[in-house]
Amino acid sequence: MLEAYGLSDPGCVRTNNEDYFLLAPSLDLYLVADGMGGRSGGRKASDQVMLTAKQLFERYAPETDDAPAMLKQIVEEAHIVIKLTAISAEQEPHSTLAAFLINPGGDCHWVHTGDSRIYHYQGSKLVHRTVDHSYVQTLVDKGEITEEEANVHPQSNILMGCLGTEDAPPITHHFIPQLRPEDVLLACSDGVWHYFSASEMGSALSMLSPREATEFLIQKARSRARGGGDNLSLVIVKLEPLAPEPPPRLVLG
Repeated sequence: MLEAYGLSDPGCVRTNNEDYFLLAPSLDLYLVADGMGGRSGGRKASDQVMLTAKQLFERYAPETDDAPAMLKQIVEEAHIVIKLTAISAEQEPHSTLAAFLINPGGDCHWVHTGDSRIYHYQGSKLVHRTVDHSYVQTLVDKGEITEEEANVHPQSNILMGCLGTEDAPPITHHFIPQLRPEDVLLACSDGVWHYFSASEMGSALSMLSPREATEFLIQKARSRARGGGDNLSLVIVKLEPLAPEPPPRLVLG
């Protein structure tokens, strides 16, 4: 059984929310976009990501269509639309993207660009997560700083690529051949993951339902931001084990 829940919160100090999330169990598509650009520019960018994803995915047929190609098309078309929006609106809207789809056969495909993340857990154990397209991630890759230091680095918000920039966005794919009971998938904006270690997040995801974990992580992130922080958005999908059938009743004649 698949259980899913999503939530977006403006955070402690933001008056507007430039994040957007898509929770579409009927389509088996889940997505988080973190808009940037000031005023309403960021919201316009993340809106365009959602609209593009919905339009393309409504035509997706898992039996015949190629999932990675469709996800790549979402990134490329959203990138073009956001650039066109920038011209007409005289703004500089940008957006990250973290999206995954689950096919009827249980295989999962994901794509991301920027620093919104997708995590795959089996119970409380981290199996895999996306690697940010960010400046601090290049420092981590070079061994100059640790993952923990990257989370609090003063330049942690500098991206090496995302949607709406002059250059083509970086696109990273991942494939899970078969999801299993107790697998959990989490897509979230950087306003969430900045405040948790992988083990903390795994504990919450394994012990709580998607709705409870979503509300807990947002509340805890707001608390740890100490009056600061960013918009907070996340989507959680959890595969619960099927309930065992009750043993047959013994009836004596």
